[in-house]
Amino acid sequence: MALLAKMRSWFERVKPLEPGIHHYQTPPDATQQYRLHLRVEPDGRGLLIINAATVLHLNQTATEYARLLIAGADEKEAARVMARRYRVGRAQAAEDFAHIRDRVHTLATSTDLDPVTYLDMERAEPFSAETSAPYRVDLALTYRVDEAGSLDPEARRRVDRELTTAEWQQALQRLWDVGVPHVCFTGGEPLLREDLATLVQTGEELGMVTGLLTDGRRLRDEEVLDRLLLAGLDHLQITLVSHRPELHDRAVGREGAWQETDAGLRNALAGDIYVVVHIVVLAENEDSVTETVAYLADLGVGAVALSSPLRTVPASEQERLLSALAEAEEAAHQLGLTVIWDLAAPYSPVNPIGMEDRPAPERVVRQYLYVEPDGDVLPAQGYDVVLGNLLRDPWETIWAAG
Repeated sequence: MALLAKMRSWFERVKPLEPGIHHYQTPPDATQQYRLHLRVEPDGRGLLIINAATVLHLNQTATEYARLLIAGADEKEAARVMARRYRVGRAQAAEDFAHIRDRVHTLATSTDLDPVTYLDMERAEPFSAETSAPYRVDLALTYRVDEAGSLDPEARRRVDRELTTAEWQQALQRLWDVGVPHVCFTGGEPLLREDLATLVQTGEELGMVTGLLTDGRRLRDEEVLDRLLLAGLDHLQITLVSHRPELHDRAVGREGAWQETDAGLRNALAGDIYVVVHIVVLAENEDSVTETVAYLADLGVGAVALSSPLRTVPASEQERLLSALAEAEEAAHQLGLTVIWDLAAPYSPVNPIGMEDRPAPERVVRQYLYVEPDGDVLPAQGYDVVLGNLLRDPWETIWAAG
């Protein structure tokens, strides 16, 4: 019977770790400072968040190595635990632990990394299984698009208030408590909120990865950018229509906008932050979008996001815009730029409904969520489906609504 039980155990799946958040901070006297947050999912997979700036998607085995690393285990202890749980040799387990430890240390002491990246050992595909919370939540702090308080006409009409600073801080705490590792502040123009740096700092103190989506104009003021960097902002997306000033200004409806955005972009590139430029492909710029990509590459931009408001143009124009998008993507790859498709975009005259193409709501809700200025939660930007209110409704109700 004992032999039968032992043989049966060889084929049983290893029980995952208990779900939860685990944290590690280097000692104050360490030469290189960094911190780690590990979110363990109910199925045993994990998200390892390094310096609140980089998210690693891990499968069950890699998650357990990361948990041992956070707990302070050495190679001998890690090898003993993993050899017993997974029936691998201790030498192999020790080697695997050392590999993941060294990779994490390299990432933790590097700068300007992509906000979502992967270990090259035993990684898990993002969104490949059910999760306890979304990987990212986009927070639309305001639908105002200028200093006069104008609202974007495409924003939902029933949004009649903005959450206060304290309410947004409460929302951030709640998202962290349920295991959300990554938030992006968007709008409208989020830099119209005077409390933006405060909210970034709140996310940083919780351990979140924080991003900002903006038209970039206000970043020409170095003090504005410095406040955000000091607060702990991790990545930045700036919207640009064209490298041609007159074309950009005409598309956004503001004379002098290109000069301000370009100055803000240059300031951001000089700072210690990961920068993405969002290029909006329109009929007005479709013939020059590859030139815009080349201009950005020459500036030192390392990543671009591409979108086009296809649903707002006649069918006769859609094929041309899709072709221009494909040309822009190819140009970016040829120039060595990273192309990012899954970041949201602020509501604006040139981007009224968000990034293309939108998957079905039941797919989106398990990847991202979108919170409007009044706290209402949508599956993603551009969906007129309210799952609940982040401050009023139980999280379980919101999550189950998808």
